[in-house]
Amino acid sequence: MVDFAFTEAQQEFARVVRTFALAELSPKYAHWDRTGEFPAEQWRKMGQLGITGICIPDAYGGQEADCVTAGIAAEEIARGDFNCGYALIENCLNGEILRHAHEMVKARWLPGMARGDHILAIAVTEARGGSDAAGMQTRAVRHGDEYILNGEKSGISMVMPADAVVVFAKTDIDAGARGVSAFLVPTDLPGLSRTPLHDMGERAIQRGSLFLDDVRVPRDSLIGEEGQGFYLVMNAFDYSRVIIALMCIGAAEQSLDETIAYVKQRQAFGRPLAKFEGVSFPIAEHATMLEAARWLCYRTLWLRDQGLPHAKEAAMVKWWGPKIAVDAIHDCLLLHGHYGYTQDLPLEQRLRDVIGLEIGDGTAQVSKIVIARELFGREFLPYR
Repeated sequence: MVDFAFTEAQQEFARVVRTFALAELSPKYAHWDRTGEFPAEQWRKMGQLGITGICIPDAYGGQEADCVTAGIAAEEIARGDFNCGYALIENCLNGEILRHAHEMVKARWLPGMARGDHILAIAVTEARGGSDAAGMQTRAVRHGDEYILNGEKSGISMVMPADAVVVFAKTDIDAGARGVSAFLVPTDLPGLSRTPLHDMGERAIQRGSLFLDDVRVPRDSLIGEEGQGFYLVMNAFDYSRVIIALMCIGAAEQSLDETIAYVKQRQAFGRPLAKFEGVSFPIAEHATMLEAARWLCYRTLWLRDQGLPHAKEAAMVKWWGPKIAVDAIHDCLLLHGHYGYTQDLPLEQRLRDVIGLEIGDGTAQVSKIVIARELFGREFLPYR
């Protein structure tokens, strides 16, 4: 038997989150973009609803929900405020990784993450290499009961408001991916500094660069074992990539809903625009593509919930979901005419914001390498 339906509880959850997103988050979506402020108040509201804790273990105040339910939250939150969906991306990523942390670290940070009080970023990308995570240059050297970190991380989402960052660094410079380790690094430590970047979109999440100059962390800040960091983050990426795709799809679905309502009432040549096939056919095509990608996302999350392999599917939705969402939002903007090009409507901001996630957590090119690896085998990888 194949069942493509959500449970009654999941359907009700989707309804509640959509209502919340459109009523509480949507009205200030443009505000955070215009001011560049981080939406801390929205994070706390999402914490009260249980959204920020959806991926956090129950023992630390979270919901410990299944992956499909987390995907539902991402899709619906993005309808109201795309950037608030980063509460799902970052907390699902870091929530997965911190499962392997020392108990002291989990007790210190996970409850605040669940409440929406603590902001954690994740630092993998560097100025000289994003997709080649195994080639990172940041170092962590063991010195007694401490590790000393040196290096630079670039393009780090939410690094400016972050209370702590999960930093990936080489503990064995010659071991490639097997030499990468993960550390929980509070942002108030001596030697740590941050500089903001000025992006085209996603301004509210305050992406920036992180600099580590002899930053000392206790041994207990090591997450998992030395050399385990690359495995931890790649496994977590197979989760966050699907969350990202569903966020993009949710933003595109909301744009389609708004555009359908608009073209049904907008008149041209004595008829509603919706009667013209040049208007209705593009919308039909985008709705088809989004629906197909949406269900591939939920199948991927179902596979993860079942403990089954899903790296290929996660890579598929990571390149495809943001691309078709960008295409759909772009057409929605055009179908609104010159009003769509103004800041009076949310379409131009959604377009700018969603483009950012064609890059984050794996570009289309890297995603296709992962898919090809799963189809052909590792011996056919281009970099081996």
